[in-house]
Amino acid sequence: MEVPQVAIDLAKRFEGFHRVPKTDPLQRAHPYICPAGYMTIGYGHLCDPKHPPITEAEAKVYLAHDLVTALNATLRYCPVLLTEPGGRLAAIVDFTFNLGAGRLQASTLRRRINQRDWSGAATELRRWVYGGSKALPGLVYRREAEVAWLLRTK
Repeated sequence: MEVPQVAIDLAKRFEGFHRVPKTDPLQRAHPYICPAGYMTIGYGHLCDPKHPPITEAEAKVYLAHDLVTALNATLRYCPVLLTEPGGRLAAIVDFTFNLGAGRLQASTLRRRINQRDWSGAATELRRWVYGGSKALPGLVYRREAEVAWLLRTK
């Protein structure tokens, strides 16, 4: 199964391709610490602080690999998504990519999804907006975008 295009679009939109420092003449991404405190490069790929700079093309390769991992974990923990509209799967793949399979596995969100309680799942998604013990505006917007796709029926 392929990663839904919506999941790719969500991840790219909310992660962004960070070029740190902005003065790099080759416009490569350098490792940086994300708002949640993790060392990251490109489109939200976790990395070592000594990771060499990467091009946007390399970042897209990392993103594709990371999203396949997130897709596989999502389907392992929420198999009902195989028979639901693609937007629902994409929303939860993005969540899993952003927060990790462990968070999905141990969550009430997972239970709501597997019960096909979409309203309850939307409520649970909206709870995952904290980074470093404070609500982050970017996560609030991201969760709302995921909720919009989760609640679509087509």
